[in-house]
Amino acid sequence: MIGKGENMKYDTVIFDLDGTLLNTLEDLTDGVNHTMRAFGFPEHTMEQVRCFVGNGIRKLMERAVPQGEKNPLFEEIFAYFKEYYTGHCRIKTDLYPGIREMLAKLKQKGYKLAIVSNKNMEAVQELNDIYFKEFITVAVGDGKGRRRKPYPDSVEYAIAQLGAKKENVLYVGDSEVDSDTAVNTGIDCVLVSWGFREREILEEKRAVAIIDCPEELFHILEGAN
Repeated sequence: MIGKGENMKYDTVIFDLDGTLLNTLEDLTDGVNHTMRAFGFPEHTMEQVRCFVGNGIRKLMERAVPQGEKNPLFEEIFAYFKEYYTGHCRIKTDLYPGIREMLAKLKQKGYKLAIVSNKNMEAVQELNDIYFKEFITVAVGDGKGRRRKPYPDSVEYAIAQLGAKKENVLYVGDSEVDSDTAVNTGIDCVLVSWGFREREILEEKRAVAIIDCPEELFHILEGAN
């Protein structure tokens, strides 16, 4: 179990979801293109969708739909996508290699664990129930009254739910949004290289470290504690 002394640095790890724990890119791309076809708009490549994600599904659709929010059909399009994706969010989605083993080890060591995502709350809870419920009990998605990342609202909510202190929290994500979220929350951040952003982008952001496989997270945690 992790130590309880005054010098302990981290006892809590909060994870981003898409691009960090789960490779959701194919299902997101399929959902976007299903919606584009339904409304007669051009489809997007997976690489284009990769660049669209990170700020929640509303921003994803703003970037995918011609004219974005200025499109007179935008709200209808967004509602259509949200309903379709919520029902088809785990067709091709899967854990990145080593994630399950990492979470099991974190739980065994006694770390408090949470997920914070800009994905809609229903999808976050469904995915958590399917993949992570034996490890993670606090899973926070986009919800009323909370601003999306990079605002600190959702992470601060998760910290409160866990009964943690900010100085003992490490946030793990895969994008510039995650780094900015950690900065805005006043907590440390580790970025992962296997997600939706190129390493060159991550290297421009503030982070304790960039890791290349899940097991490397323990070097950061144990080095600090």
